[in-house]
Amino acid sequence: MEYDYVPLPHRKPLIWPNGARVALVMTFNLETWDLTKPTKEKYYAGGPAVLPDVLAGDTPDFPNYTWREYGQRVGIWRLFDLFDEQGVKASCTTNAVTFERRKAMTDACLERGWELLAHNWEQGELLTDFAHEPAKERDIVLRSLEQYEKYVGKRAKGWLSSSLRGTLQTADILAEHGCTFYCDLLNDDQPYLLRTPNGPIVSTPYSNEINDFTLLTRRGHTTDEYRDVMIEELNVLYKEGATSGRIMNVGIHPHVSGRAYRIRALREFIQHAKNLPGVWFATREEIADWYLANHESHIPTGASAKAAE
Repeated sequence: MEYDYVPLPHRKPLIWPNGARVALVMTFNLETWDLTKPTKEKYYAGGPAVLPDVLAGDTPDFPNYTWREYGQRVGIWRLFDLFDEQGVKASCTTNAVTFERRKAMTDACLERGWELLAHNWEQGELLTDFAHEPAKERDIVLRSLEQYEKYVGKRAKGWLSSSLRGTLQTADILAEHGCTFYCDLLNDDQPYLLRTPNGPIVSTPYSNEINDFTLLTRRGHTTDEYRDVMIEELNVLYKEGATSGRIMNVGIHPHVSGRAYRIRALREFIQHAKNLPGVWFATREEIADWYLANHESHIPTGASAKAAE
């Protein structure tokens, strides 16, 4: 995988369909992780812990495990209700094991006709653990894509790695197997093309900044501050989008935003977004399909050479 450095001033205006200013992607992470791992090393099951003194993988860590499991049992359903109430869709990432262990979550997404994208096999297994074992990484990616096709009934078009920990070959494998977009790179407010030996794939950036885990769990913002950060980000992107379109991704974890005292922040943010003409509640597949057909009007082939002058 390779991509060019093309700074914003060296790009042509990005003109979204129907004159939209911002493609807004609301991302639910439907993650599932093992309770234990066969290791004496500390195990961050499902992501960073809410309690310190994380236990060894072979010892159940019930406070941290069940804190996250709240999202599967309660929080996700509060989020589904909110989005149904507001009449908007989410783009949902899912670990392959979620289809079997927490099938009600993926079924609820599919019943609504929402986008699902592949998100590794199991949340506590990182592709970077196999960065120097390409055959093992390939096995994980292909098993995940096969599981997706089995339960969704069509091939996956996109991928987000667990904890964003992809390798130099991840996008290459995905393009080889028909994926059109890849989400691990956090470096832009617009889509752009990645080059692989198997043809181009679109970077549709995720965000670890506009993300409930970062804002609420790591930084300790209040419900009002969480809402205000999202609104401020959208307002600036919306203003900039008048001349060249932008993407805004909101990363949502059911055990974080799905708490009763936090759901108001998302409701008020969505209401604000709906009141702005030209906010496109988009899926990543819609963005990728449009960009593959129109990228030359945004970043023409050879634009990186101009940027380097």
